[in-house]
Amino acid sequence: MSKLKTFTRRAFLVGSAAVAGGVAFGTYMVQRPHDNPLLDGLADGAAAFNPWVRIDATGITLITPHADIGQGVASMQAALIAEELDLTWGEFETEFGQPAAAYWNTAMANEGAPLLPWDESFGARTMRTSVSSLVKVMGVQATGGSTTTPDSFIKLREAGAMARETLKLAASRRTGIAVTDLRTEGGAVHLPDGTALPYTDLAAEAASLEPVQNTPLRDPSQWRLIGNDMPRIDIVAKSTGTLAYGIDLDVPDMARASLRMNPRKGAALNSFDASAAEAMEGVEQVVEITGGVAVVASNTWYAMQALDAIEFDWAPAAYPAEQAEHWAALEASFTEERLDSEWLNTGNVDADIPGAEVMEAEYRVPYVAHQPLEPLNAIVLVEEDEVQVWTGHQMPRFLQQQVAAITGHTAEQITLHNQYSGGSFGHRLEFDYVRQAAEIAMQMPGRPVKLTYSREDDFAQDFPRQITMGRGRGAVVNGQVVSFDAQIAAPSVIRSQMSRMGQSVPGPDAQLAAGVWQQPYGFENARVRTYAVEGLSPVSSWRSVGASANGFIAESFLDELIHAAGADPLEERIRLCTLDDVSLRVLEAVGEMSNWGEALPDGTGRGVAFVHSFGVPTAEVVEVTETAAGIRIDKVWIAADVGRVVDPVNFENLVQGGVVWGLGHAINSEITYSDGIAEQTNFHAHEGMRMHQTPEIFVRGLENGHIRGIGEPPVPPTPPALANAIFAATGQRIREMPFWNHIDFV
Repeated sequence: MSKLKTFTRRAFLVGSAAVAGGVAFGTYMVQRPHDNPLLDGLADGAAAFNPWVRIDATGITLITPHADIGQGVASMQAALIAEELDLTWGEFETEFGQPAAAYWNTAMANEGAPLLPWDESFGARTMRTSVSSLVKVMGVQATGGSTTTPDSFIKLREAGAMARETLKLAASRRTGIAVTDLRTEGGAVHLPDGTALPYTDLAAEAASLEPVQNTPLRDPSQWRLIGNDMPRIDIVAKSTGTLAYGIDLDVPDMARASLRMNPRKGAALNSFDASAAEAMEGVEQVVEITGGVAVVASNTWYAMQALDAIEFDWAPAAYPAEQAEHWAALEASFTEERLDSEWLNTGNVDADIPGAEVMEAEYRVPYVAHQPLEPLNAIVLVEEDEVQVWTGHQMPRFLQQQVAAITGHTAEQITLHNQYSGGSFGHRLEFDYVRQAAEIAMQMPGRPVKLTYSREDDFAQDFPRQITMGRGRGAVVNGQVVSFDAQIAAPSVIRSQMSRMGQSVPGPDAQLAAGVWQQPYGFENARVRTYAVEGLSPVSSWRSVGASANGFIAESFLDELIHAAGADPLEERIRLCTLDDVSLRVLEAVGEMSNWGEALPDGTGRGVAFVHSFGVPTAEVVEVTETAAGIRIDKVWIAADVGRVVDPVNFENLVQGGVVWGLGHAINSEITYSDGIAEQTNFHAHEGMRMHQTPEIFVRGLENGHIRGIGEPPVPPTPPALANAIFAATGQRIREMPFWNHIDFV
């Protein structure tokens, strides 16, 4: 085989359009395809046409490299491939795949570039191309930011089409029948006489062929799967309790460990006395790791019990010890020195407008924990030439680098067996638990070690959502909002998170302004400024990141202005929505869904909120009733535009889950610090929404905009819609989460 043919055989062209510019990194570096990882060690007779499809005589395997953290993306990714490959649902296996640059996330540029989602100018397209080129060259393999669907929607269908046409070519070579006279259905190539040649039967021949490139994708009118309800491929296992998450795994001869870190996150361990623990039943070893101690025992319970018997001397926290000091730091950060960026400045928000009423308000959003149901865990086996890791993680290639830095191996010597995760909400973008498991395993070479956090240690060591303070100043005149000025102060999530990976990020943090500056309102006078607060608790990406806090601030304050103007909350938002037609349709849809404007009983009120986050315009109406037992949340209507709803059932589930998540945290949840330690240690002090509190939730997906994901966007409009509904029902304006500090709920 010629050198050129060898290069092409290992490569693939999916996503080439997204990196066509390549000016920032050189044409070769950007256009050079990544190697197909499935070809390494591929068995004789097996075919791997691209990084997502492997077929041999025994079956068909679809690679779904995005982590499934409960959002159902393993099914969605498989469906996109199966659609073009003409597979019957369920007649294939799936694997998460190995860490590989080939799985770089083509959609990361949507959030990586500080641009308005509807900005399609030449400059915006050039910037997105540049960011996408950087992501490709770095081979950033990541699950997050609701990017799985936009990353996958084209390239996985192209992968399926490539495999289909190559299999047809193999059938043509075998039978002598022209490719144009062949068709595919149900995992087989069908000849004109009705003979079916299963893909598995053609695999060996297809493996010797050059994969067929640039195959046109099928018209949506031909889709069998996309846009239709599909049972998730994990639904039976999850419903019967047989799905193995990371925490369920056992490896032969495995030791079990738990740990105790300084509860003041990131601070050092001065000393410890483990003499009592070492004598306890089941304890095999007590080992010191960076910032704490791990106990290795014959089972996890013994390890956790032994940790309680160890006496520790911990160093103080590097951040303020008491919660009031955290809020004071935010209050003091609205200064020019702390100004991170001015994202928007139109008209003149400081001008005196004749006849205008000026309003000011301040809002507070607390730290909250990620609290996935499955506590952090990882199994690590360190051997001389290889390290194996079993865990669920959203950043496989960065995980390799993090482990390699501890063990001294190369990144290529780190094998990750990625697992289903019992939730994340951003928690599994962090690496600490894997690094700690690697540190323990380094002290027990040749033996796999399973590290399991207790729930209490999970809460104590969590890097929470950023604490945020917002200040609004605006003006109304003649029944309309004419000025809107939002100032946001918060720690930088991106800088905090990247610093733990040994990376620095230049420039302003777009997440400080997320959910505010992308609003499609054409105010006559508008300004959005963000201030970076340093020296507080380390923070991390939490479901919907910056918009989770900023959406509450922006849409609560806008609601206050609208009420001050005497306008209708929905009609005034629609009047102001002049910058993006897709957003306008979403607002109109939620109004139609909820029959907005109809007469309501006394004590019942509705609130509306709209937040544009992760490229998805999302509008929500919440209806509440004031009862003797407190506020009862009756109904929620929510509309979002994701360009194309791949699976209507999963879409509805994700939206409803996001609403319940947002309501529960708005009502109940906060992390506060005392003596540098998080005071909330488990779910009893950081509750989600109860079943009896959950309202009816009505969902509508619109398909007018760009292809986007829906995992994160339902969260940001939920707290302000609830707060606005409470005001409509009771006249009480709540400007601080959690709401239960100010009002009772049923």
